[in-house]
Amino acid sequence: MFIGVYNLSVVLTYLGLCFSVIGMVLAFLGYVPAAVMCLILSGVSDLFDGTVARACKRTEREKKFGIQIDSLADTVSFGVFPVVLGICMGFTSRMNIIIYIIYVLAAVIRLAYFNVLAEEKKLLPKKTQEACYYGLPVTSIAIILPFTYNLNIFLNAEVFSKAFPLVMFIVAILFVLNFKIKKPTGIWLVICSVLAAIEIAIISVAMA
Repeated sequence: MFIGVYNLSVVLTYLGLCFSVIGMVLAFLGYVPAAVMCLILSGVSDLFDGTVARACKRTEREKKFGIQIDSLADTVSFGVFPVVLGICMGFTSRMNIIIYIIYVLAAVIRLAYFNVLAEEKKLLPKKTQEACYYGLPVTSIAIILPFTYNLNIFLNAEVFSKAFPLVMFIVAILFVLNFKIKKPTGIWLVICSVLAAIEIAIISVAMA
C-alpha cells in the first residue's frame, strides 16, 4: 500500500528521527533542556538500530533501504538538530553561523562517504571487511553536545556561549578527518548507554 520499509529492522531509525523532530519543536518553543534530552534519546536509538537490523531477516532491497534511511535520518538528527539547538540558545553571531554551515557540510559529507564505503564493502570478502569507521561517526554528537551543554552548570554564560560552537567546530573537523575508529560493540554499547543515562539524569536534576 505504501512505498518504503516498515518492519522491525527500521523501527529504531524511525523512532530516533521522531525524537529529533520532537526535540527541534521543543527547542523552538524554548524548552532547550528537554530538547537536549531528545537528542540523547535519538542517539541511543541510532546506537542500537544496526544491531536490531542485522538480527532481522532482510531482503537485499531492505538492506539497501536500511543504509539509505539511516543516513537520511542521521542528517536530520545529528546534522540539523544540533544547529537548531545552537540557534535556539541564542548563539547566532556571524562566526557561529559559519560554524553551523561547516558543521552541516561535514556531517553530510561524512554520511555520504559512509554510504559509498558500505556499497564498496559488499564487494569484498567478509574476512577482509574491517569493523571500523573512517572519521568520527555523526552519532557521537548525541553524547558530546549534551556533555557540553551540562558544562553550562559550571561555566558562566559568556564562556559557555563560546564553548558550545567551538565544540561543534572541532567535531565537524573530526567527522571528515581521515582516521579509523572501531565500531562500538558489546561493552562499548553499554558504556555509551550509561553515559547517555547519566547525561539525562544531570539535565533532569538541573530542570527540577
